[in-house]
Order: sequence, then structure tokens, then C-alpha cells
Amino acid sequence: MSTHNPVPYETTLLVRDSCLCLAVQRAARGLARRFDEALRPLDLTNGQFSLLMSLNRPKPPGLGSVAALLAMDRTTLTAALKPLERRKLVSIMVDPKDKRGRLMTLTPEGLAVLARAVPIWKSTHEAINKDMQDGALASLLKNLGMLA
Repeated sequence: MSTHNPVPYETTLLVRDSCLCLAVQRAARGLARRFDEALRPLDLTNGQFSLLMSLNRPKPPGLGSVAALLAMDRTTLTAALKPLERRKLVSIMVDPKDKRGRLMTLTPEGLAVLARAVPIWKSTHEAINKDMQDGALASLLKNLGMLA
């Protein structure tokens, strides 16, 4: 067994310091922790908040459109919906136009939790924006949108 490492440590440092994917993953984890902590009093995670918000539409969306918006596959979305459905925050029904499809809607309880969560999201978002340089948030959002 060879002890020679074909990837020099300098390459590890290069990736650590310049890899866009790693930087975005680290930032996403940090932001997720911050929003998770802020939303904890409502027993919501940042992912659940985003999912509830994605259902806040005039007409109940199907799994495909919500999965696309949240950049997740349908199986992952279905699993993410289960705890919200158990808490009676979300209702899932058969699509009357296509019996194979499912439509999701916020229940009155889900709407109430979302209404309580929005001010928490806003204040957390504003605090993050204050930590950034002027215009940096808008620029970051624009650039991330180009990568999505």
C-alpha cells in the first residue's frame, strides 16, 4: 500500500479557498442554522418555512411545480410534506383534473403559523442584510439566481 498522496495539500487549500460550490454550501448551512434558530419557537425549520411559503398561492399547486420551485425531487418533497401534514398545516388532495396528481394547500392552521413566521423571517433577513455591505445582498441574490 502506497503512502504517496497524488493530490498535494496545496490543492486542498486551493479548493478550500476558491471552490464556489464549497463556499455556497458553507454559507447555506450557516444561513439555515440562523433561520432554524429564529423559527424554532414556531417548531419550524427554514426548509418547512420555505415549503409553507411555496404553498401560499391563489390556487393549490401540484407537486411538480413546488418541487421545481424548491429545487428538490418529488420524493423528497413528499417526505418533507409528511410532518407538516401530520401537524395539520398542509392538506394534500387528489387533483380533480388528473387522479394521479396531488394538489397541496395550506390549512387555516398552516396559514396562521405562516403569518406568525413571516415577521420572524423578515427580522432575521434584515439582520443579515445589515451585516452585509450596501448592495451586497441584491448582488448576491442576482448572482445565485444565475447559478440556479
